[in-house]
Formats: sequence, structure tokens, C-alpha cells
Amino acid sequence: MTTDTRTMPPPVGDERATLTGWLNFYRATLAEKCAGLSEAQLRTAAVEPSALSLLGLVRHLAEVERNWFRRVLTGEDAPPIYDERADPEGRDGGFEFTEDSTFEQARRIWTEEIAVAERNCAGVELDARIPCAALGGEVTLRWIYTHMIAEYARHDGHADLIRERIDGHTGF
Repeated sequence: MTTDTRTMPPPVGDERATLTGWLNFYRATLAEKCAGLSEAQLRTAAVEPSALSLLGLVRHLAEVERNWFRRVLTGEDAPPIYDERADPEGRDGGFEFTEDSTFEQARRIWTEEIAVAERNCAGVELDARIPCAALGGEVTLRWIYTHMIAEYARHDGHADLIRERIDGHTGF
């Protein structure tokens, strides 16, 4: 059994510490779900016909980090990370991958996107209004944090089920 290395969000923190604490907690949860598995296990699909895998989840969440914390928050013209042969139009958001895709590569990119996200959020007020064409108006950094917490929580649930199917490991 693996030791839980996640940091619990502050139970009595201000709003920003609470939001970033929960986002980081769920990021760490995904990392824990992937820990100690072989490349083949990380590529294992949840259950047919779904192609959902831990590798695909890490790739997808790197893409989601890029979208919200670079394209939306800063208006950066950041191209999709994963527009591989699996879907040339990039619609799958990283879930699909090719034979040469590796977990180490996906983990590195995901970690880099998280670092950029943290830098881009530094100094931005939670109430800052940010144009968001996809939603037809504006969002705040608070909204982005909340959306990202929900995105990670949902996919951590998927990761939990995939991990249990792979080796019976449950928890955190």
C-alpha cells in the first residue's frame, strides 16, 4: 500500500488558499492513482468499449490546464498539445493516444502545464473578469478554479475505478 503524500487543503484558509489547496489536492490524487504502475497498465482501458485510461486522463488534464490557464486566463495562442493521429482535429483532448505515446512524456507535459498555470494565476485577483468566447462572455479566476476542481474531481473518480480494475488498489 502506498503512503498518501497529498497535502490536505487548509480547513480554515482564505478563499484563494482553499481553491488552490483543493485544486492541488486533486492534481496530487491523479498522480497517486498513476504511481507504481507499468506503462502497459497506464495504457489499460477502463472497460470496453471505452478507451479511457490513466495515460489518457493525464494527457487530457494537461490539455485542460493549458486551455483554462493559458488560452482563457492569459489569452495566449497556445496550440493543442495532443493533435496526434488519433484525432487530427484534436477533439479528444488527449484521451486517445498512439503507440509512441508514453506516460513519462505525458506526466512531464502535465507537470509543465501545472507550473505555467500556477505562474499565470499569481497576482491575478479572483474577481478579475476574463473574456471567454467559448462561454459567450466572461469568467473570473474564481470560476476557472472552481471549474478545474470539478474537472479533476470527476476524472479522479474515473482514475479510481480504472486503478481498481488494474490491480485492486482503492483509496485516495
